[in-house]
Amino acid sequence: MAKIVVVDDEPALASTITYNLRRDGHDVFAAGDGQLGLDLVLREAPDLLLLDLMLPKRDGLDICRAIRQSSNAAVRSVPIIMLTARTDEVDRVVGLEVGADDYVTKPFSMRELMARVKALLRRSHMHDADVEPPQPVLTVGDLQLDGKQRLATRKHKELALKPREFDLLAFLMQHAGQVFTREQLLEHVWGPDFVGDSRTVDVHVRWLREKIEKRPSKPKILETVRGVGYRVRASKDDDKPDADDPADA
Repeated sequence: MAKIVVVDDEPALASTITYNLRRDGHDVFAAGDGQLGLDLVLREAPDLLLLDLMLPKRDGLDICRAIRQSSNAAVRSVPIIMLTARTDEVDRVVGLEVGADDYVTKPFSMRELMARVKALLRRSHMHDADVEPPQPVLTVGDLQLDGKQRLATRKHKELALKPREFDLLAFLMQHAGQVFTREQLLEHVWGPDFVGDSRTVDVHVRWLREKIEKRPSKPKILETVRGVGYRVRASKDDDKPDADDPADA
């Protein structure tokens, strides 16, 4: 049984979702506006959040940002499925960029939604067992990752990585120099049950670059291999600070 929060301002849809989740044995809390929904998440720290994009008082993107910026680690790592009536690809990408783990476009079948809920919960609960444990300390240039403490630092300053960002970076640093396709990264880091698309990888790579690279637009650590995928390059002797890099001042 999982604790799930449903935030949707369509009473009939929210009631149907809640009924089906409870029938599957879950403990469900529901809210009809964004502010009440965020309050529920902050109070309950649920195992999963089903979040409508268009909401009164506070929209889904704003709620998603607030959750991912929370100082409470349990709240910050809550898996989020975004529910949206918008079909524009830009809207879906924005949802992923602010921290949603998956999205479902309205109208959707209840069977599809329940399948995605089960898949995301299973991934969340089994993630620690599925992901290859990182080495105690991994180093590339002035970037260090401590797998035991789940701590990433650059120039000895802690980086605020989200759980999935940390796992992606850990996997790539463990296999430094090896190129992985987006599909391979989804399978190894997100798990075989992931039902979103490969753009999720691109979004997380961009987030990581903003945090670990001196110049995110010209990455030297997390590289793109055109037409293939991504890799963290192996450490070299020339991994040293750039004299003109403002970040090193």
